[in-house]
Amino acid sequence: MTDIAQTTIIIGGVAAGMSAATRLRRLDEQANIIVLEQGEHVSFANCGLPYHVGGVIEERDALLLQTPEGLHKRFNLDVRTGTRVTAIQRDEQTVRVVTPGGASETLAYDNLVIATGATPFVPPLPGIERALTLRNVSDMDKIVAKVAEQPRHAVVLGGGFIGLEMAENLAHRGIDTTVVELAQQILPPFDPEMAAYVQAHLEANGVKVITGSGASSLTNTHVLLTDGRALDADLVVAGVGVRPDSDLAVQAGLTVTDRGLIVVDDDLRTSDPHIFAAGDATAKRDHVDDSLRFVTLAQRANRDGRMIADAIMGNSVPSNPVLGTAILGVFGLMAVATGWTETRARAEGRQIRVIHTHPGDHAGYYPGAAQMHLKLVIDAQTDAILGAQGVGTKGVDTRIDVIATAIRGGLRASELIDIELAYAPAFGSAKDAVNMLGYIADNLAAGMTTSIQWHELEAAMAEGSVLVDVRDPEEFASGSIPGAINVPLNALRERHQELPDSVIVHCQVGQRGHTAARLLTQLGHQVVNLDGGYLTWKIATAAKE
Repeated sequence: MTDIAQTTIIIGGVAAGMSAATRLRRLDEQANIIVLEQGEHVSFANCGLPYHVGGVIEERDALLLQTPEGLHKRFNLDVRTGTRVTAIQRDEQTVRVVTPGGASETLAYDNLVIATGATPFVPPLPGIERALTLRNVSDMDKIVAKVAEQPRHAVVLGGGFIGLEMAENLAHRGIDTTVVELAQQILPPFDPEMAAYVQAHLEANGVKVITGSGASSLTNTHVLLTDGRALDADLVVAGVGVRPDSDLAVQAGLTVTDRGLIVVDDDLRTSDPHIFAAGDATAKRDHVDDSLRFVTLAQRANRDGRMIADAIMGNSVPSNPVLGTAILGVFGLMAVATGWTETRARAEGRQIRVIHTHPGDHAGYYPGAAQMHLKLVIDAQTDAILGAQGVGTKGVDTRIDVIATAIRGGLRASELIDIELAYAPAFGSAKDAVNMLGYIADNLAAGMTTSIQWHELEAAMAEGSVLVDVRDPEEFASGSIPGAINVPLNALRERHQELPDSVIVHCQVGQRGHTAARLLTQLGHQVVNLDGGYLTWKIATAAKE
């Protein structure tokens, strides 16, 4: 504890800012702590905002976790809402603010914390002013008021997390909803074949999804698209993305990246030793290559705030790189991700191995098992886990948490075999889905199996590779990959001489394909297994059509 009470000013009163303020108070009862928030509310549950729009969270007040009065009473914090910081004057160690009444004021600090977060990006389109955004409680109130007018048609611009959460909740209100995404797929943190499951589920629940086309302009009644279509739109929500709210840092001459992210060191200090920055406005170090990333996650923002308070008190704990672990829920379906995608790894020139599996969330013989879709991205040279993704109605959240923990612990992909996970038939399998990823990774690393990805198959077949479907004839008849020949697994030993020396094999999800590959390899064939089987190929190619 310092001998003379210091003043810490915190700009921003939500996750990172309030975590810094309350942690600092717990460490130093004498500190003078001022929190400046330009909005009407502090410490609100911004991740819950879409669900009040949809009526899932019925009570608005449930989202208001704290009030300035409550924070003053419990933590002796000077929390000022409706107070906008207009400038940081580093030489004088002061900030200029505009109070709720419009008066200007100058406040001095010993330590300054910038926790301004991120702001919605609104594309500069004709008529875009009628589009609503969702960042805070006031934004939510405007959308709720518009929903109360009972609009018939809504268009959500952007197919990221916020856009899809809004689409789900507008649909819950009985509004005919369309998502428009300029990219070729929704959910950029996912690879296309994994995002395809989410798109199919949205469409099955009545939400229309348009990809590969964006808005060109808005009228009072329609959203006009770049492909010439006009969508009915009584309500428009812009969920195109966010940008770091770092204008104050830029104006103050602090170091930022070319994307405007505030650069901080391991103690979350900026290029000015008296100024810290936390949360969505800051650049995070990537766990794979240490590059600077834009990661907007509440868990990390809260952690940043705590670390800054520790650093101010001289108890610094170095900041760890980020994985970007995230989860999205739409109509009962979960989509989860951590680390790098296959798309990013290939763009960075990494030599990788990729695994798709489709296991049940618990033992198949116990009632209620639900299929999961899991993907693991592995560094082919080191066996390091680069990232993972999952989609399913049950179980994928726990699996991604295990894998994220394994990455943080430095486990290699093959070492997933030995993670001991709780098992009973109602909760898992004797060989858990995570363990199975390890078994497959170990087979690939040892050269026991060679696999090919769904997006590589067409070129391989064009070059003359023969594709053998080892499923049962009934499965083959219900749907097959064009050009495949059907030789069921149980007949493969007797009929293998009908096949050429080099073949690609596949089954429904990959397991029987592996068995076929091992059998044919030992019978003298050169064999590649289609990773993830027919199911992965089907969802991926359907999304491309």
